[in-house]
Amino acid sequence: MKFAITTTAMLLAAASATASADQRIATFDLGSLDTLDALGLKEQVVGVPKASLPDYLEQYAADDVTNIGGLRSPDMDALGESEPSLILYTGRQGEWEEELSEIAPLLNTSLQGDDYLTAFDANIRELASRLAVEGKAEEALGILHAEIETQREALSNAPSTLVVTHNGGNLMLNQHPVVHDVLGVATVEMPASVTSETRGTRTFTPLSPEAISEIDPEVLLVVDRSAAIGDEPADADALAKTLLDAGAEKAQVVMLTPALWYLSGGGLQSLALQVEEVAAALNSSGN
Repeated sequence: MKFAITTTAMLLAAASATASADQRIATFDLGSLDTLDALGLKEQVVGVPKASLPDYLEQYAADDVTNIGGLRSPDMDALGESEPSLILYTGRQGEWEEELSEIAPLLNTSLQGDDYLTAFDANIRELASRLAVEGKAEEALGILHAEIETQREALSNAPSTLVVTHNGGNLMLNQHPVVHDVLGVATVEMPASVTSETRGTRTFTPLSPEAISEIDPEVLLVVDRSAAIGDEPADADALAKTLLDAGAEKAQVVMLTPALWYLSGGGLQSLALQVEEVAAALNSSGN
């Protein structure tokens, strides 16, 4: 399937004074690394946080790519030695923004705004314009949007679905935009017994097995943060038994790929993989 570059994209490309096919990219954002890889820009990647790479990006653990530290612990010396001309970062590295800017120009690739897909498209196009690959990006976005629309239609009668994050044995509500906004799967109503907690600037909604039983989802999608960061992963069988004992008799537990959902979201490949994973889980639920 082929998609032409829009007139707007062509104008943006012509106006972009920073566009360059010779950029040396160091990226702390694994979603952007995913996108660079999808757009055939592997040779321009000079630095990544190697300890956090998901399996499908393991080729960037090679010796010719510099290890620039952790997602929350940048190695400034190694980063400088990689001699980047552009550094991609997100809110996880926000406190080091000034130090990072002393090494090379920055691009914040955090998804901005309430419309996930609009923000996603904007990020892909901004990155593509910096690297003079607008045509490849438009083609990839066209193919991705067509697949999303196909899956949205297929999931129009999806089973009731609850998404949670597992962290250290605890479950939290996760109103994940890929599931609910991109794919249009309805959110489930929270009972009055479920309350939220504010910690700093963030709000969390803990969910006990009893609360999940009261919510009564047909499918429970689990994003395992613990597994993604190398801690003790959730035991799917034990979780299913705990929920059954609490009265959640029909909840089918589906463990999503940890690193894909917690570390490398927001990329051309990761969004396609997430859409595929949700569609497979919900279409095979037997409902």
